[in-house]
Amino acid sequence: MRPDAVRRVVVATLTLLLVTGCSSAVQVDPYPTAEGTDVDCRALIADTPALVADLPQRRVEDPRSGAAWGDPPVVLRCGVDEPEAFGTTSRCEVVAGIDWFSETTADGFLFTTVGRSVNVSVEVPAVHDPPADVLVDLADTVARHSLVEKPCV
Repeated sequence: MRPDAVRRVVVATLTLLLVTGCSSAVQVDPYPTAEGTDVDCRALIADTPALVADLPQRRVEDPRSGAAWGDPPVVLRCGVDEPEAFGTTSRCEVVAGIDWFSETTADGFLFTTVGRSVNVSVEVPAVHDPPADVLVDLADTVARHSLVEKPCV
């Protein structure tokens, strides 16, 4: 590994330790998960990256409920249902090969995968702009643990 790459890994690790060690745990609200997604979601959450959009991962009170990065936190939930607002004529955003349905929230955006064996939602506060950076960094993890069943057209 090149010295500059080693330095970046060390800085990222130290940043992660400082942020996760000094900050309080993120409370991810409980939500009903789709039946039969527990095993896939545990694997997906365990495989999430330490950095997302250059935001360090945060400790989550109940790690089974999701993952979080930064402050205010970007929050990932796994095993969510397809959004009620999603329909046959809804538009999908394809980011790094993953189909996402996007919704605007009071303080940012909510992205939810559609057409996958296990759906994932990601809340991105508006301060973390552009939100697509978060989705790019999560794409490999989503692809490894959630198969495409019906691509969004």
